Amino acid sequence: MGRVEARERNMSHLDSSEGEAEHLQHLGWYHGNLTRHAAEALLLSNGSDGSYLLRDSNEKTGLYSLSVRAKESVKHFHVEYTGYSFKFGFNEFSSLKEFVNHFANQPLIGSETGTLIVLKHPYPRQVEEPSIYESVRVHTAMQTGRTESDLVPTAPSLGTKEGYLTKQGGLVKTWKTRWFTLHRNELKYFKDQMTPEPIRTLDLTECSAVQFDYTQERVNCFCLVFPYRTFYLCAKTGVEADEWIKILRWKMSQIRKQLGQDGGTMRSQSFFFKQPLPGK
Repeated sequence: MGRVEARERNMSHLDSSEGEAEHLQHLGWYHGNLTRHAAEALLLSNGSDGSYLLRDSNEKTGLYSLSVRAKESVKHFHVEYTGYSFKFGFNEFSSLKEFVNHFANQPLIGSETGTLIVLKHPYPRQVEEPSIYESVRVHTAMQTGRTESDLVPTAPSLGTKEGYLTKQGGLVKTWKTRWFTLHRNELKYFKDQMTPEPIRTLDLTECSAVQFDYTQERVNCFCLVFPYRTFYLCAKTGVEADEWIKILRWKMSQIRKQLGQDGGTMRSQSFFFKQPLPGK
């Protein structure tokens, strides 16, 4: 069967009498209940600029998330199934076939923060991997005294964001527009979006607070408090400033959780090593 004929058969399958939403199961780049965290990990690790996938949103039934890689970050956009159509951005599609054909034409999508992305590469749900496995040659355990309760699964937070912000200088209190990127626990700022090396990297593990700021003669400002300095930043809109504050606060909450878990592990280890040996 030819490729065109096979595609037509797949499209007709999408338009059968079953509910349109049920046909998502047959869409190769629909990832079901994949989490936001996992989607970001997949696209950042294996995707490229313009890679995207569709997944369930945990906000409400009939709402989906389109996760898209934009350079070194991942953006998320809502797709809503109303019961008779799919709504995405400013468009409404009467069938899943129409929705899929829209993506086949590599549409351009713009986010509220000004990022423009061409949707180029659907990320497949099923990815082939080599069946190469090593044989176990050595297998032993270090006698550290740790138990099952010490096995706390952790992963670095993968929420990302980028965009232009206006920053107040440290010594000279002038304001300059800089390109900011938030990746893992680092907030970097660059001279502009095309500059490869950052001017500075801020380690969020050292940040004690993120909050709106009303002390500057500017609107949409917020600040990041570090032991050595408070950084004052301004966004173009209040919505954008609120987005930065929310994701930075979320990052810091994840950092505190991680530090709390690490502290608990260290305390349990120190308790173990401080126990007196029998007869001593």
